[in-house]
Amino acid sequence: MPYTVDFSQVSTVGLTSSPVAEKLAGLRAHEARYFQNKYQHRFTVVPARESQHTLNYVRRILKEERGIEFAATPLETSCFRVENLQFAYVLYADGLVVNVMYAVDDPKKRAVGFKLSEGMEIPKELAEKFKFAQQRSKLAGTIRGSFFVIKGEYIKST
Repeated sequence: MPYTVDFSQVSTVGLTSSPVAEKLAGLRAHEARYFQNKYQHRFTVVPARESQHTLNYVRRILKEERGIEFAATPLETSCFRVENLQFAYVLYADGLVVNVMYAVDDPKKRAVGFKLSEGMEIPKELAEKFKFAQQRSKLAGTIRGSFFVIKGEYIKST
């Protein structure tokens, strides 16, 4: 069942099995606020078990581009398009959020981002490969993030 994320009232709906549920909910709300402010888009998530196509899309890019396969359990996904940008999100139980931004008409605007909820360790799959910058968020506390540029072609059919 889809859930539209409310960034004014942070909720752990769908994330309660995470050991960092409150911070992951804050990070999810942080992303929702960004999309509302920048694109007037309402950020909606669905349970991962209902979105195998999105999971497969993100997993394929991670594996083919950097050989990354996460052991963590995916809890939710989101997939949408705003302007010429296609986005796919996966929120994991350990507090990791992975997002794919894919400009359909500009290969220079394609990347995978990683955001770590406050209180979680850097996943072993990322620890040796990426440096993380920090930012403060009223909704999520301290967010650590990193990214890489996508080199291949990965058009997602919705």
